[in-house]
Amino acid sequence: MTATESTGFPRFPRGFVFGAATASYQIEGAHDEGGRGPSIWDTYCREPGRVAGGATGDVACDHYHRYREDVALLRDLGVDSYRFSIAWPRVQPTGTGKANAEGLDFYDRLVDELLANGIAPAATLYHWDLPQALEDRGGWRVRETAERFAEYTALVVDRLGDRVPRWITLNEPFCSSFVGYAIGRHAPGAREGRGALAAAHHLLVGHGLAVRALREAGAKDIGITLNPDRLLPATDAPEDLAAVRRAETLHNAVWFDPLFAGHYPAHEAETWGELADGSYRRDGDLITIGAPLDFVGVNYYRPITIADAPHQDPDPATRTAVDIRAMESWRQDVRHTTMGWPVVPGALTDLLVDLSRRYPVLPPIVITENGSAENDVVAADGQVHDSDRVDYLRDHLHALAAAVEAGVDVRGYYVWSLMDNFEWAFGYDKRFGIVRVDYDTLERLPKDSYRWYRDMIASHKQEHP
Repeated sequence: MTATESTGFPRFPRGFVFGAATASYQIEGAHDEGGRGPSIWDTYCREPGRVAGGATGDVACDHYHRYREDVALLRDLGVDSYRFSIAWPRVQPTGTGKANAEGLDFYDRLVDELLANGIAPAATLYHWDLPQALEDRGGWRVRETAERFAEYTALVVDRLGDRVPRWITLNEPFCSSFVGYAIGRHAPGAREGRGALAAAHHLLVGHGLAVRALREAGAKDIGITLNPDRLLPATDAPEDLAAVRRAETLHNAVWFDPLFAGHYPAHEAETWGELADGSYRRDGDLITIGAPLDFVGVNYYRPITIADAPHQDPDPATRTAVDIRAMESWRQDVRHTTMGWPVVPGALTDLLVDLSRRYPVLPPIVITENGSAENDVVAADGQVHDSDRVDYLRDHLHALAAAVEAGVDVRGYYVWSLMDNFEWAFGYDKRFGIVRVDYDTLERLPKDSYRWYRDMIASHKQEHP
């Protein structure tokens, strides 16, 4: 029986986990309550021209005060697990020192509320909101931040480890390093070459040190979330194939090779030239980075078509940033989301099959984010219709089921996102949620996609009682 037979919903094996995901800065608000310190995103949002409409996460979805209402939505959705992130500056306002009790109290309440409603917490320790005080000391460019991250991890797991079964160290270090330190589209808004490469390495070192702290505290289900890309050459021309090779280093190999193959990428010099001098590396780092994991999280939204383009900036210090811009050209032969991203569900199947073949020691995969920004229609009766998102989720879950049928060990799926939220540099202009948030009243309105996902989960549970 295939994944599409019987109910019309994609079918998954017994024990498959369904969930929904969010991130602290995007939903919590309460930016100056409970002892929370400023993060790099608080700073970035206040720099003119950085974020659409001058938006900030000061209030966001006000989840800090409305978390019980949001957990009730999760309960009614029927998810097995909820992936949320912990705001480092809420736990350590300056990124160092003892824990802020009020900050941990909030996550205590959230975890207890989830458990009371039969939902397993899945905590991400870093989803981009670095304490500004650590950025002032060098941020992820310097090794000290990785060491402070391990100390923060120990504080969190000491408080929550008895009730949180699943831990994710980092979310999308590609964005933290290259989008944040190379092209400046994310906080802290830097445009550097070697600094971005150093940040990428120190994020991985911080991950490894955090894994050690989690293991020492007795954690059993530990992973990292990456956003690998399915990279497609625009043509078979040698220059486009070479561009794909550089893009593969930048988007995928720089993470997967140290984590799961025990070495640094083979094409670093070709990709970054003299910037790839490894001056930020130390003996033993690969052992730390490659600590065994229980799963790897994969965030997937779209494939990228790669066309060769020359560096537009002769300054080697910004070459990393320039190469990212030069190598991204979107497919125009398919539907696009409101982010401008092409919708190619089969690319998810191909990506997962390729990763499982390329890295034989890859741990089980969990899809930790997948979703789309679409134009919602709010009807007069208050119903929110989002047929494009329903189609996107249905087709990508079928593509995921096809990967499972092809032998890829996939254990779970978290939809992005539970609710509309602050979408980083796009402010509040892009809506990814399966629950609509009215940003004037903060009312939550479940969309058609919420009901479709609820019904799909119910069908799975009926098949596997």
